Amino acid sequence: MERYDIAIIGTGPAGISAAITATIRKKNILLIGSASSSDKVAKAHEIRNYPGLPAVSGAGLQEALLGHLSRMDISITEDKITLIYPMGEYFSMQGANGMYEASSVILATGVVSGKPLPNEEEFLGRGVSYCATCDAALYKGKTVGIVGWSPKEEAEADFMKEYADTVYYFPQYKDEVHVADGITVLHEKPVEITAGGFKANGLVTDQNSYTFDGVFLLRDSVSPKQLVPGLEMDGPHVKVERNLSTNVPGCFACGDIAGTPYQYIKSAGEGNVAALSAVAWLDERRRSQG
Repeated sequence: MERYDIAIIGTGPAGISAAITATIRKKNILLIGSASSSDKVAKAHEIRNYPGLPAVSGAGLQEALLGHLSRMDISITEDKITLIYPMGEYFSMQGANGMYEASSVILATGVVSGKPLPNEEEFLGRGVSYCATCDAALYKGKTVGIVGWSPKEEAEADFMKEYADTVYYFPQYKDEVHVADGITVLHEKPVEITAGGFKANGLVTDQNSYTFDGVFLLRDSVSPKQLVPGLEMDGPHVKVERNLSTNVPGCFACGDIAGTPYQYIKSAGEGNVAALSAVAWLDERRRSQG
């Protein structure tokens, strides 16, 4: 398996800025996220404080960011990372489409909206999962509930139906739902994960209660403290030093995930700093190892 110098998780202004700077510094990078960049950026009506791009639309800024990546031959790996585990000399990353390794990591995933459901964190890995593609094979012939926060999660529900006998899909968005035949779509809001003994066994919504063998919560991004075990938080944000390092050696965070203000220019600037800090950390470690 190829081991990258720096893995950058997120393709908004922070992640793209980090990728550009790390590439200029001649590091072998892995940029993971959506090739369409950030929905938050694309939907912005007008951005007035981004230097050099006065009154640019969100779509215009997105086009400029992706165009910059293209000019530098920086590719985006389409995947959603659900677990990053520090292995000492490197980080192992679990994605919906495979496993990755990198010597350092930059988190630029934005802020996860909303609080975790009751019992969600306690039963993660015991009946609660953030990745249908990763865990579908464990539910062959069983009944599962899938909560999706964006239309792109419909593909995960379709894949799950290839294994599970019964699939319930709870869309948390207003777009029209298109899932495979045999999947029951319920427009209900999840309220609580239920559990029996040592394992989650169902879902309570604002309308009903359901018994499931597994519950899948498919958000755009995973909470940082669930993403990186042992990561220190400051409220909803990752706690960082001025150089954007975290308490986990080799792990850096930038953009909205590192705190307010939630501004595109702040995110881009922090992406640059995080990349320079990661480069310095890698170079220092290489010197110390002789």
